[in-house]
Amino acid sequence: MTKVIDFQTDPSKYHHWKVEYDGPVATVYMDVDENAGLFDGYKLKLNSYDLGVDIELSDVVQRMRFEHPEVKTVVMKSGKEQVFCAGANIRMLGGAAHSHKVNFCKFTNETRNTFEAAEADSGQKWIAAVKGACAGGGYELALACNHIMLTDDSTSSVALPEVPLLAVLPGTGGLTRVTDKRKVRRDRADIFCSIEEGVKGKRAVDWRLVDEVIPNSKFDETVDERAREFAANSTKADVEKGIKLTPLNRTIDDKGVHYDLVEVEVDRDARKATITLAGPEADAPSSTDELFAQGADGYMLKLARELDDAILHMRLNEMEIGLWVFRTQGDPEKVVEHENMLLANEDFWLAGEILQYWKRVL
Repeated sequence: MTKVIDFQTDPSKYHHWKVEYDGPVATVYMDVDENAGLFDGYKLKLNSYDLGVDIELSDVVQRMRFEHPEVKTVVMKSGKEQVFCAGANIRMLGGAAHSHKVNFCKFTNETRNTFEAAEADSGQKWIAAVKGACAGGGYELALACNHIMLTDDSTSSVALPEVPLLAVLPGTGGLTRVTDKRKVRRDRADIFCSIEEGVKGKRAVDWRLVDEVIPNSKFDETVDERAREFAANSTKADVEKGIKLTPLNRTIDDKGVHYDLVEVEVDRDARKATITLAGPEADAPSSTDELFAQGADGYMLKLARELDDAILHMRLNEMEIGLWVFRTQGDPEKVVEHENMLLANEDFWLAGEILQYWKRVL
């Protein structure tokens, strides 16, 4: 039987990431367990990643928004010596079906889009604190952060070496973010993606590949100073307490996937899935206090989380299904009431986060 890829996880199950919270600043450590790949046949050496690593990162990002709304600055660091991240695992990609590679790349970019947009959406700024080699998809992780800090030593550099090493163009999140986001000159971008060793030190700043380069002896101290500075200047409202993203109630069987509010019925002979969304039974919350009290059981957030999980499950586990049919059942007026409650209170942090979550899902 084909292995079912599960997108539900929580911090107690993480193999590859560690998170420390210190008031308005959180530090996310990428410390990949090379023996905990999603599939057999490869080791995740040098902080390289597969889909399982990104599933955990996606969970980190979502929980940061809902469970720790007090966080204004997030620092991404490596838990390994002399390497930030070597990018997507080559042996994993070499052994994967084309369909898996396409969906893997899609999911990784969606994860990066989520924390890249966190500053604009939620006032939460991400910093990449790069020590050691930062190559390929590893540099794409850094590029998706709002600020990149590079230590100035002989082993630390940023690189997109896919062209010289693999003869493929780093287009999805690599050169696109280098040129469109960081405004690197096109001629320099051409040179940058053609050299295996990458760029380090002052040249990386001059070329706009990173924002700062700091002597190794002062790096950790300066990163902490910058994180506190960004947090102090953040426009994000002070929030004392978040809500808990409790596990979804989900059952998977031969007929499909079943949640409390979402029903996925699979017809493999017709290569069709019917996805039914249930309307709310209760009235919309009358206040932001009630919305907060409902937590993850509130209708709009619960429906978004279930639909998100269903979409991811279908994309990776039911690739032969060529047609998705969406249905709804219930009272449309009640749905409008729940939606209007969020729109009328989008300045309240939880209502705003639920609306942003819906934007990401859709």
